[in-house]
Amino acid sequence: MTFTVHRSVPFWCLLLLLFLFTHSQHARSQTTNFGLPPVVMKNVEATIRVNIQESSALTSPKVLINGVHVKLSKDSKGLYFNYTFTTKSDLHLIAGSKSKSITVDPMPLWLSILPPLIAILMALLTKEVFSSLFAGLLFGTTVIFKYAGFNFFMAFFKGLFAVVDTYLLQALLTTDHLSIIIFCMLIGGMVTLISMNGGMKGIVSILSRYAHSRRSGQMITFLMGLLIFFDDYANTLVVGNTMRPVTDKLKISREKLAYLVDSTSAPIAAVAFITTWIGAELSYIQEGVEQIGLEASAYSVFLQSLRYSFYPLLTLFFVFFLIWQKRDFGPMLAFEKKASQATDQPSDSPTRRTPQIMKELEVSDAIPAKWFNALIPVLVVVFGTIAGLAYTGWDQAVWDNSALPFTNKLSHIIGQADTFKALIWSSLAGVMMALFLTIIQKILTLKESIDGLVNGFKTMLHAILILSLAWSIALLTEHLHTAEFITNSLKSIAIHPAFIPAITFVFSAFIAFSTGSSWGTMAIIYPLILPATWKIGLEWGWDQAMIMPVFYNVVSTVLAGSVLGDHCSPISDTTILSSLSCSCNHINHVRTQLPYALLVGGVGLVMGTIPTALGWPIWLSYLLAIGALYALIRIMGKRIKV
Repeated sequence: MTFTVHRSVPFWCLLLLLFLFTHSQHARSQTTNFGLPPVVMKNVEATIRVNIQESSALTSPKVLINGVHVKLSKDSKGLYFNYTFTTKSDLHLIAGSKSKSITVDPMPLWLSILPPLIAILMALLTKEVFSSLFAGLLFGTTVIFKYAGFNFFMAFFKGLFAVVDTYLLQALLTTDHLSIIIFCMLIGGMVTLISMNGGMKGIVSILSRYAHSRRSGQMITFLMGLLIFFDDYANTLVVGNTMRPVTDKLKISREKLAYLVDSTSAPIAAVAFITTWIGAELSYIQEGVEQIGLEASAYSVFLQSLRYSFYPLLTLFFVFFLIWQKRDFGPMLAFEKKASQATDQPSDSPTRRTPQIMKELEVSDAIPAKWFNALIPVLVVVFGTIAGLAYTGWDQAVWDNSALPFTNKLSHIIGQADTFKALIWSSLAGVMMALFLTIIQKILTLKESIDGLVNGFKTMLHAILILSLAWSIALLTEHLHTAEFITNSLKSIAIHPAFIPAITFVFSAFIAFSTGSSWGTMAIIYPLILPATWKIGLEWGWDQAMIMPVFYNVVSTVLAGSVLGDHCSPISDTTILSSLSCSCNHINHVRTQLPYALLVGGVGLVMGTIPTALGWPIWLSYLLAIGALYALIRIMGKRIKV
């Protein structure tokens, strides 16, 4: 028998592959009888599964950790035990005549913060998001395998493969994430089709009558963002794609458009009474309320907390002041000056749309401008989403309950709704309506229309790739217990109850910044911080009347901090979608939005969150904060001369 190596394949590659295969097989055989979690973290309880395959060993399996017997429990999945590793430990399984041993080296919890920080810092420094996200993932997976017992060389290659075969796949194979991808593709296809059939040209023509200046163009964008309040994804994609041609004509930078879109979508969706956020918010709040035994509904707690929502509300005031005063500062000022002095309209980045796609998206001068070809599909998406939320969350018993106020009924229905189904249904309906209008008027043939839809799907590839990597980073931080490291740091600080809202705001923002997920941050922080706030208040001798204002403040600061961190994070999905819908360079959007978001967050913290927790009147805090923002814009901002 002979073994022939093709000359085009280096021999060392075959050796490497053989080494990787045999080593991975050896590692797998070592852990055949222990089911470890993805990562074992130091001082974090881990659930270890015990898999017994030999029938003769089923009578008395025994597990020893460093020679100490551990009691086994049993559930539907089999035997398991919970254990908190503090040092490198030896696990020994004795089952009949068989025995297996493995060594567990727990990873220090502080290392969990490094992968997202590496991704964020690299993105800000290199201005290239793909390699930055990949580098953060690769660092995290390499460290995981290093602590799993592999040498650095093996850990690097296994980590490299795990980025794709573990984290990327798992991030994509969730219904919610696939729903977002489908929704984005359908919206991209619809926007492309209504551009090709003259609908967008008609909308631009009408809006141009009112958006005759840079200020009026930005104000219309701002008002559209407020009107589509029910969902931040729909808000971002619809407003950004609709207003981009208008703002280009008025020489408003793509960076400013992305800021306007991003800074109205999440803030308005976070505080409005009836939104796709309300269900998640109420469920998170309910978990904390149940733990402390508070006799109040989650919705009433949410409504009471809205008056303390300084960052979302102040952001809307800040955006309005920027537009009204026609001023900007920081990196945004430079981009606005460049856009105002440009002699031609900005072109889309080739990293988002290839020249071939751009060529096919060009609208012929022979196609008439018909505003209803764009407005009708957009309205179908807007009202279709509302109808889908009502349909999927409908509860006849709640609706027939005369004791409940109308707003409570609506909030319950929206809270029980399937958000992603509603978005997919509405976007599909919008695509079908755009296709129907295009063909029935004989503007394009069926083949041309379908080709346009496919090209619209292609325009979303850039966003889908970034979202996929961002979701992978989020999954990695979940395995590494990054949020637990941050929350443990918060709980270890002995502070006066009045300062808990401020600390919560900062930590919520930091977690959202690190993970890129405002919803994930709320899911993590609410069940932890609400009982902690209540307990600390009682320990200081406060009664319920004294605790409740601080408690409501904390409820609002989790939400506000999540939105702030989401605005500042390069790996946030809404930040990515804002960049995409406005065809703006993603890192430029982050750089220009960051100073504005931090300024509003700082003013809200110093003049709102802290003073109200100390007993200041809420109206006075808002008055001072709004006045401070107006004054800062007047002092720091400069007008653009066109």
